[in-house]
Amino acid sequence: MTTAESASPSSAAGKFDLGALLAERGAERYELHAKYLNHQLPRMLHTIGFDKVYERGEGAHFWDADGNDYLDMLAGFGVMGLGRHHPVVRKALHDVLDAQLADLTRFDCQPLPGLLAEKLLGHSPHLDRVFFGNSGTEAVETALKFARYATGKPRILYCDHAFHGLTTGSLSVNGEDGFRDGFAPLLPDTAVPLGDLDALARELKKGDVAALVVEPIQGKGVHEAPPGYLRAAQELLHRHKALLIVDEVQTGLGRTGDFYAYQHEEGVEPDLVCVAKALSGGYVPVGATLGKDWIFRKVYSSMDRVLVHSASFGSNAQAMAAGLAVLSVMENEQTVAGARATGDLLKSRLSALVDTYELLADVRGRGLMIGIEFGKPKSLKLRSRWTMLQAARKGLFAQMVVVPLLQRHRILTQVSGDHLEVIKLIPPLVIGEEDVNRFVDAFTDVMDDAHSGGGLMWDFGKTLIKQAVANR
Repeated sequence: MTTAESASPSSAAGKFDLGALLAERGAERYELHAKYLNHQLPRMLHTIGFDKVYERGEGAHFWDADGNDYLDMLAGFGVMGLGRHHPVVRKALHDVLDAQLADLTRFDCQPLPGLLAEKLLGHSPHLDRVFFGNSGTEAVETALKFARYATGKPRILYCDHAFHGLTTGSLSVNGEDGFRDGFAPLLPDTAVPLGDLDALARELKKGDVAALVVEPIQGKGVHEAPPGYLRAAQELLHRHKALLIVDEVQTGLGRTGDFYAYQHEEGVEPDLVCVAKALSGGYVPVGATLGKDWIFRKVYSSMDRVLVHSASFGSNAQAMAAGLAVLSVMENEQTVAGARATGDLLKSRLSALVDTYELLADVRGRGLMIGIEFGKPKSLKLRSRWTMLQAARKGLFAQMVVVPLLQRHRILTQVSGDHLEVIKLIPPLVIGEEDVNRFVDAFTDVMDDAHSGGGLMWDFGKTLIKQAVANR
């Protein structure tokens, strides 16, 4: 046994003890990240005061080392649709591990992938087949590949300000230059404004477009496709023998108060749909690309092409079990209807505040995907401070709201995108009226402080300004 091994209680007598390892080394978490992972993450968390030590999570809440309760309005960027550690999903994972299945042999057909595909397609009546990968970006990559192969055309259209992932293919349809800079060349692509059918038609007339990929509600800024746009875009695309890809990685599985966000618009039947995040139950990474039969038959056109698109960990038993458990819980606990009702309550409570606070410009979204936008105030005193923040870096005021929500009220939220004065709320779909009241009361307190013209909030703004200037 080496010196390093003998020094660790986790490896005593050749046994691995995760609990002992965490007890011994858990306090080093920020130092370990700074030394071995993305060194800017702990630096950023220290700067804004988000360097907490969370010990336990359950449902829509988690607790720090001192036992303080935090409300999660972020859901791990949408991954925790059912909250943390749902007992049904936990049991399914224990069961599948105990079953000791002959998983990932690659030369057989296990039952769980077929059962999960059948269950997913039951919520997607116009789609026929599923490819399982490991993430949302992989689901998008699959859709891009399938669309280009099925149509024989190279170019993909996407919408301004879109986010579809960060691998090379999905990055090609990312509407934010900050993510794309320095990673060219990418796939042939063209951005069109969300909702602009004329721009879409102009690109389609060039004859080289394979597909348009679109989020029904954009995660960045929480902007919804205008009424009628998805159906009209679908008709235009099909007229030019191009496909409609709908990215439901964040908006799907009940997030917007329907199983898919595109289902809010009648007559929309995408050719390919991407899901991930919440399908995991918060445990095992999983992504899925759902599509029409003819597309899959074209891609997998012969036995020689049986492995032309695959994923080493795709369809693994743990991911499939988690997905099946998630869909079962959603049906049994009426999660979609609950998200719609709770989302309506939260949105109405927040919308009622727009006329009260001049810094509050808009509240928008569907279900439990809500954007709170801030804008230039009318009063001279507040306007001068707003202008100072904007001159340093757009988005600082939203950050000033996010920080006291966590520091003073123990509520975790996020700014909806770089240089945006928008907070995005995507809590676990299991939050209830008590959680809504807690958030609205806390948000009201922060807004009162901001509009008072003084207090800790504006003092923190000065710290953010200094940081923004130093990073230029």
